[in-house]
Amino acid sequence: MYRYTARLLLYSNLGEDSILLRLSDIYRDWEGRRCDKPQLIHRIYVEIKRLLDLSTRYGFNENLWQNYLTFLLLTNENSFSLTAERVGAGDGSVNHFAKGDFAIFRKLFHFDFSPLEADLGIDCFTTVTNYHALVKLEKHYYRAVSEKVQDLSRRLAAAPDADTVFDLVTDFYRAYGVGMFGLNRAFRIQNRGQGVEFLPINNTDKVMLRDLIGYEHQKRQLVENTEAFVKGLPANNVLLYGDAGTGKSSSVKALINEYYDSGLRMIEIYKHQFRDLSAVIAAVKGRNYRFIIYIDDLSFEENEVEYKFLKAVIEGGVETRPDNILIYATSNRRHLIKETWSDRNDMEYENDIHRSDTMEEKLSLAARFGVSINYSVPNRKEFQDIVMGLARRQLRGAIDEATLLAEANRWELRHGGISGRTAQQFINYLAGKEPPDHDHPG
Repeated sequence: MYRYTARLLLYSNLGEDSILLRLSDIYRDWEGRRCDKPQLIHRIYVEIKRLLDLSTRYGFNENLWQNYLTFLLLTNENSFSLTAERVGAGDGSVNHFAKGDFAIFRKLFHFDFSPLEADLGIDCFTTVTNYHALVKLEKHYYRAVSEKVQDLSRRLAAAPDADTVFDLVTDFYRAYGVGMFGLNRAFRIQNRGQGVEFLPINNTDKVMLRDLIGYEHQKRQLVENTEAFVKGLPANNVLLYGDAGTGKSSSVKALINEYYDSGLRMIEIYKHQFRDLSAVIAAVKGRNYRFIIYIDDLSFEENEVEYKFLKAVIEGGVETRPDNILIYATSNRRHLIKETWSDRNDMEYENDIHRSDTMEEKLSLAARFGVSINYSVPNRKEFQDIVMGLARRQLRGAIDEATLLAEANRWELRHGGISGRTAQQFINYLAGKEPPDHDHPG
């Protein structure tokens, strides 16, 4: 195995702690008789456990070894894979080196572990290459990653030569990209003092725009702007504002499900992370995706200054915002920043500073969103339409409309008033009740 990994060129940056390179070192020590058998077995079991942990996290199945190698190919960001993501394979000389690496991966795909297993009296490689995973809840693994990796893994395993592997992998790069951005829809960020790290969100909401009943005009505005964005046409930052529970956040989250295959990705950040906005933009501006930086429940108190970081990024900084990035924010406030009576006083006599200038600076933040979409509380008829639409979709059996709407009215009086969220909570309550038992009296 180490004879193969030592010849990797473009894909050599796997990291010293990669399972592949550690197994390669184990094979070298086994063939050179540099370790006793118990020590070799222990080292192998450590890497097998890491392989099982990775496979559990991403929901791999059948041939975990081939799934792992496919995962390496799809997540390794190097000069070739990043170029193929942006412009496709092309006819450059680098393809010669890429096909050499793919020929090595093809040999690793069909690597014969049986001599090692027979000598050490183990069967772990036989098990992981013929694996039957336990059924897991979708929220416990990265389903989107799992499906793509396993599908490509099967096709790579059947590939007759390195040229076919080359075509399969580069087609994937061009269609979905490389690295975690290629495999995942949405991300959060963290900064532990060593730069920004992107964390995939594995259990994203599966909501689609058609699932959101009502607000057709608002959704149409959102779709028009987003479709222009994913097509590479001019588009605007978007502010969705209005009453709580009206579907602002759900509308934004639905976009990544609607346009993921068109290259749309989402990065969710929080107010305390606004200082990292420039680093986030620098990390993604050269990628072949369209990124929505999503800020939920955006608002600022009088003494908070984080809005200045956001304001500089949206407009007015030295470096212009890249064409592949937009900011979508939701807020219960139209003007985002709480105004006080002191803001409205024309002058603060103690230091002769015009406070109206301060207020104008704060209010200008909302104006920097080119599209502002209002989500207001539905009227009684709209609320009832939402209830009926959700009931037809989620409840089993016949629906007595009069009874349903009467119960919905009582529910909203006790649970926060009329809104789409209240309607959904009411239907969830009904859907969670045990159906009547018709097989037994009483």
